[in-house]
Amino acid sequence: MDSDSSSKLSVTESALGIAFWLRMPHKPRPRSNEFPYHITARANNRERFPIPLDEAWDLFSDYLYFISICFGIRIHSFVLMPNHFHLIMRDPEMKLAEAMNYFMKETSRAMAQSSRKINRMWGSRYSSSLITSPLYYLHAYRYVYNNPVRAKLSDTPFAYPYSTLRALLGEGSTIIPLEPDDTLFENFESAIEWLSTPQKRSEIESTRLALRRKDFQL
Repeated sequence: MDSDSSSKLSVTESALGIAFWLRMPHKPRPRSNEFPYHITARANNRERFPIPLDEAWDLFSDYLYFISICFGIRIHSFVLMPNHFHLIMRDPEMKLAEAMNYFMKETSRAMAQSSRKINRMWGSRYSSSLITSPLYYLHAYRYVYNNPVRAKLSDTPFAYPYSTLRALLGEGSTIIPLEPDDTLFENFESAIEWLSTPQKRSEIESTRLALRRKDFQL
């Protein structure tokens, strides 16, 4: 574990994740139908998506709904940025590869059709990181929902319109079928304060690097 991230989260932060993690086993596996994954993919050449973000949000939401129904994907959080996305999900039916291959192919096809562009939409295949502890889950959860704040697209994680956090807070609606969010609602006021508190640069960088690993490891 990196030195800047070796200390445990506060008691409050640990409590936020415990209800979620009671349902999880404690033996990590390279592939899992129990532990959550962080999934991300970026547009080709780091360019913005070729369609307006409002339209992209609706398109991505449709296909997230589809893979949840047809492949059994369980979605915990989703944030769409101008040229990439962050998704935290579980794969109880062990169909992650099929689900994400379909998702990447069909979102690419739909964006190309809508924008009338023939260039490739994605820079590469999606990347995934298996999250095998409650501590790691909280790091990933906070990182994902604060991504728009770090990119200076929103003053708070709650105001960003292309995030499932707004729907969870009743600020908007979404067709994305979301799993119960114990991290947010187990201790709501503490969770809001925790998500709103600026993080140290070292903690952000440590989480970013951990999310690049196939098994999340600080």
